Amino acid sequence: MSDETLDLYLQQGMYGPLETKPDERHLFLGSLRERVLLALTKGQVLRSKPYDEAEQAFKRNKHISLLINGELQYQSYSPYVKMANRNGVPFKVVSDLQFQTPLGLVIAADSAVNHESIYIQDDIFNRSVLKS
Repeated sequence: MSDETLDLYLQQGMYGPLETKPDERHLFLGSLRERVLLALTKGQVLRSKPYDEAEQAFKRNKHISLLINGELQYQSYSPYVKMANRNGVPFKVVSDLQFQTPLGLVIAADSAVNHESIYIQDDIFNRSVLKS
């Protein structure tokens, strides 16, 4: 066994298997861009009225899941959890304190869908993008 192979084997034993596109996975709360149907910023999730586009995504698509940023308070994302439950969509709260993301919520498919537009570009989104 070569030194490189041994080193790789030890690294994976200590830190887990290598992950594809780690930066993309951190941004999209554990998912990949190619699987995302809808992504909302933290500010958009805090909006008093939930987005109709989320409800439409839950109703139109099968084999999807809701990923929620664990930095948010439950009351801010509870309308989306209720929508997901009404439509039989599983959800997961992602708490990874090691990495920061501007996203608060991601609706992702189990396989690639490659949607061109995954963001709702309103005033809240524009303020979030300008802050970054």
